[in-house]
Amino acid sequence: MNEDTIKGQWKQLKGKAKEAWGDLTDDELTRIEGNSEQLAGLVQERYGRTREEAEREVKDFFDRNRGPY
Repeated sequence: MNEDTIKGQWKQLKGKAKEAWGDLTDDELTRIEGNSEQLAGLVQERYGRTREEAEREVKDFFDRNRGPY
């Protein structure tokens, strides 16, 4: 899923992201607007993941949640 597609569908995906990473706030998720690098940074910071783990987790999230909305 490319960055433009993610940003276009972020409002729909934001709820699923909140389910996946409940410690992230609505404001944080709104602010990043689907930017995968920023999301990985938040996941890394909030959950104590390595950068690689956070990036893989975010990539897996977007791969699982692709589709028409």
